[in-house]
Amino acid sequence: MKKNIPILSMIFFSLCFFSCNPEQEEVDLIVHNAVIYTVDEGFSILQAFAVKDNRFIEIGSDRSILSKYKSEETIDMDGRSIYPGFIDAHSHFYRYGLGLGIADLLGTESEEELVERVKDHADKNPDLTWILGQGWDQNLWESKEFPAKEKLDSLFPNTPVLLTRIDGHAALANQKALDLGKVTATTTLTGGKVILRDKQPTGVLIDNAIKLVSTHIPAWSIEESRNALIAAQENCFEVGLTSVVDAGLEKETIDLIEKMHQEGSLKMRVYAMVNPTEENMEHFFTTGPVQNDFLTVRSFKIYGDGALGSRGAALLKPYHDHAGNYGFLLKNPADFDALAKRIYDNGFQMNTHCIGDSANRTLLDIYAKYLKGKNDLRWRIEHAQVVSNEDMSKFAAYSIIPSVQPTHATSDMYWAGQRLGAMRIKTAYAYKDLLDQNGMLALGSDFPVEHINPLYGFHAAVVRKDANNLPENGFQSENKITRLQALKGMTIWAAYANFEEHLKGSIEPEKLADFVVLEKDIMLCPEIDLRNVKVFATYIGGEKVY
Repeated sequence: MKKNIPILSMIFFSLCFFSCNPEQEEVDLIVHNAVIYTVDEGFSILQAFAVKDNRFIEIGSDRSILSKYKSEETIDMDGRSIYPGFIDAHSHFYRYGLGLGIADLLGTESEEELVERVKDHADKNPDLTWILGQGWDQNLWESKEFPAKEKLDSLFPNTPVLLTRIDGHAALANQKALDLGKVTATTTLTGGKVILRDKQPTGVLIDNAIKLVSTHIPAWSIEESRNALIAAQENCFEVGLTSVVDAGLEKETIDLIEKMHQEGSLKMRVYAMVNPTEENMEHFFTTGPVQNDFLTVRSFKIYGDGALGSRGAALLKPYHDHAGNYGFLLKNPADFDALAKRIYDNGFQMNTHCIGDSANRTLLDIYAKYLKGKNDLRWRIEHAQVVSNEDMSKFAAYSIIPSVQPTHATSDMYWAGQRLGAMRIKTAYAYKDLLDQNGMLALGSDFPVEHINPLYGFHAAVVRKDANNLPENGFQSENKITRLQALKGMTIWAAYANFEEHLKGSIEPEKLADFVVLEKDIMLCPEIDLRNVKVFATYIGGEKVY
């Protein structure tokens, strides 16, 4: 029995020390018995942390945190893994929320199914003044051909219909909608196209042509906009997102987001890229950038070209499956240059959607003109989807950040080679090559174009496979990135790309206490399990929101 006295004494001492220590500091939350991937500079893996006033105040071992702090809310995580709150570096958060209330066309396998879903939606909502839908992709259909408006004309002769393709760069309109937009067979415009068949509009509009119709859609009410933001937030919290970059917002929407933040009804942190209208530029160039714990506004979202799926991406050589078609830029190069100058002169970030190799070259060269060399202005190329070998080094030369969406590669891989051909496809979705330029990538999803779950993007980046874990060896596996790199891409590198690395992106003292708890450890679990890992809990500022 005497041999057990020292052990009993140690237990007694420990209990007294942890529970009775008068020097313990009161905090709002203590988390312990966890595997915490801090994503700090040394990529430390620790066990516990303390939170006070919405921020981490210390991260360390169980013993060090439990001995120094006390809290009414102390959580034993039972060995679960914890990560900084996930950041989606390129999404359409507000548009996603609005889309939850319109016809869902994702995954339709034929034009007939598309029409049937629209009819079901209209039957359930008989008072609609416009019938809207989004998510169709003709590349999933056996025909691979764009749809046409005849069946919609028959079903809805007096109600305008506009159905947006999954990428947002093409749409199908019925005749009533075309009439409102004054779209005819002779309509021409810069950066857009009206698709004809037998010299008559089919109803398919590409890029800027969509605006001829969409500008006639009645504005969403404040209540509808509020509901959309709340619904989007709830779904994002469920998958571990604590911050989103919303790529392309109007001032009115940004004002609403800020008001909801102040009220406390919206807790999602938002990095807003502003649409470059004259009114928006005049306002933000006058007031300057905005940054607080919940909202950052210091960039403009520019569209360089369209999408590969609708053959609107601007290519240096014609589409492999459509002779003579190079796609197109959405503005003249001189207009892009003028925008770059204004954005540069006013100290904002320029973030440009570039899919095709021609668009990437055009915008990289314009960026180079103003950035001049290494810098800390953090201008971004959004998507950087097809980049010629000759242009890749420009990212490094001018400190340009590639903002990419890994699930685009695994969604597009079944048809992208048809668009680009065997040689040029090798210069597409080249995430490892892009990472090597400046040692970082900002990772996002582009939702609702892709699913909102950031772990789908993590899986696609690391293994280059789709939801069925195909192809067996991965798509262009030479451009895989590591798990560590993928985690940084959706945390600290995404924060850096937003000028927010001092606020978020890692679990460190004085940073906002945003973190996600997973049921499995994505840094260690088998690759085949990555897409199916579930979120156990999501916290913003130390508050459990899921």
